[in-house]
Amino acid sequence: MSTNTDPAEPIRIAFMCVQNAGRSQMSTAFAERERDRRGLDDRVEILTGGTHPADHVHEEVIEVMDEVGFDLSDRTPREIPIDDLQSCEYVATMGCSTLDVGEVGSDVEVRDWALDDPDGEDMERVREIRDEIEQRVSALFDEFSDAT
Repeated sequence: MSTNTDPAEPIRIAFMCVQNAGRSQMSTAFAERERDRRGLDDRVEILTGGTHPADHVHEEVIEVMDEVGFDLSDRTPREIPIDDLQSCEYVATMGCSTLDVGEVGSDVEVRDWALDDPDGEDMERVREIRDEIEQRVSALFDEFSDAT
């Protein structure tokens, strides 16, 4: 469970998957927007990464995010070290069964969102995944925004 009760310390949230090229990139973009909309720039730090990052964000993800006002074309998937995850209050995984987050410790609230991988899916399915991610990110911000 989250233990950050110090208002001077930012809440750290990580969105991660294996490739950091689809679901976690969409989650990060929506989280950045939520942080801005709610005026939490100085209260929320957002991290993203993967265990085996891809070379680039999936084309279908770039396209569906562009439809709702996000340009992900310049984003680069990256690896996320375990010590970054251990410093977070929340870690949202995307349903990647190969992801082992057991090492993060009991102070980190890990949530597996069990989302389908958009890579190679038809555009309508990628849009559905995008919309589900948007709802989950908003709900996560609802949880801790009341406490900030």
